[in-house]
Amino acid sequence: MKLIYSDEKTKSYCTSLKAACKLFGGNKQLAISLIARINALEQACVIKDIIVMPTFHFHKLKGDWNGYFAIDVKSRRDKWRIILCPLDEKEQKFHPCNIDEIAEVVQIIEIREVSAHYE
Repeated sequence: MKLIYSDEKTKSYCTSLKAACKLFGGNKQLAISLIARINALEQACVIKDIIVMPTFHFHKLKGDWNGYFAIDVKSRRDKWRIILCPLDEKEQKFHPCNIDEIAEVVQIIEIREVSAHYE
């Protein structure tokens, strides 16, 4: 899949082990896991390849994050997640964003942020 980053800071966290370590307060295991998740996203053909992997815990976000989804950076026990948004071939958000209907065609996603859940 093609990945688009919301800003340079997010791109840095997702592509640089050093920046990821800094984000996670020196936790190298979390940083390695983040880089591995990003690599898995890049290697996937469509977003459904990610959705079907239970270890990613792909889930829909609610409230202000309507239309966005998240996957765990490492596991459910960790508070960190990658927030993403599926995009169409014109790199625009789907309206409405019914993931069940578009999962087999989405080849572009925006990485919105890497954040600690509930912070």
